Amino acid sequence: MDDFIEKIQIDPPTPTSVLDGDIHTILNRLKAEMEDGPKYLPDWADSENTRGATPNEIVRSALFTARNRNQSRIYFKDEPIVVTGSGSISYRGEELRQDDELVWFRLLQMGKGQPLGELIHFTPYSFLKSIGWRVNNWGYRHLKTSLSRMKATAVHLSSDRLGTVVVGLIDFFRYWDPDTHSPLSMWEVQLSPVLSKLFVDQEFTLIDLEQRKALPEGIATKLHSYWSSHREPYPVRIETLQKLCGSDNELRFFKRKLKQALQHLVRVGFLEEWLIVDGMVRVVRK
Repeated sequence: MDDFIEKIQIDPPTPTSVLDGDIHTILNRLKAEMEDGPKYLPDWADSENTRGATPNEIVRSALFTARNRNQSRIYFKDEPIVVTGSGSISYRGEELRQDDELVWFRLLQMGKGQPLGELIHFTPYSFLKSIGWRVNNWGYRHLKTSLSRMKATAVHLSSDRLGTVVVGLIDFFRYWDPDTHSPLSMWEVQLSPVLSKLFVDQEFTLIDLEQRKALPEGIATKLHSYWSSHREPYPVRIETLQKLCGSDNELRFFKRKLKQALQHLVRVGFLEEWLIVDGMVRVVRK
């Protein structure tokens, strides 16, 4: 666990005491900033509705891990999250994984073009179809659990670009009608207007969701998101990728799974080639 939450930069994380002491001031300031008009996600070009966008800080961190689904999820209490590059992230909530990341990408895609804070309506059937999950009882339960998990989150981001931002991944989620005591035919999700701050200065990454859906969930999807944020990826140590994935396996076992993931990334046409030399992973994107 200590290895998992270790940061990969010199800047120390914001102490919990500081976070607790300043959080109301931060939230009040952000609320005031949001009152000057509706906020939107950037309108990235996507004529075929196959691409999602996400802030660079998110995909370059271990906020969404690639740990095995058979492992119990960890609960974080304002703990630092591994970040590659500058800035820092601390997180409160149940561990988020690659299934949650795909759901969040789809929500951001659906939220484009309407004011943040307005309800996003969808049938669970259409949502499951759009992300390539099975349309059965498992799929409905899994989607509901993922949305509920992201509703109960607080992500604290600090960087030169953003300053300090505290945001939940989902502000509101409803799937049940308390009046009729029955499931809603159209589920409702609300995204925070604060999310618009994470997309300023064009500092976001476009994700090919169709390509991602063709990958096995885990290390391959994690690295697909990570390297999507680098047009020309620089060499990175295997240990760094292991921490980014949140893996607690022995390094030799992780390396074996990493090689398999790299082959999958070539197969779907994301990578041109890859090479591991002296513990450094070098890839070339198509």
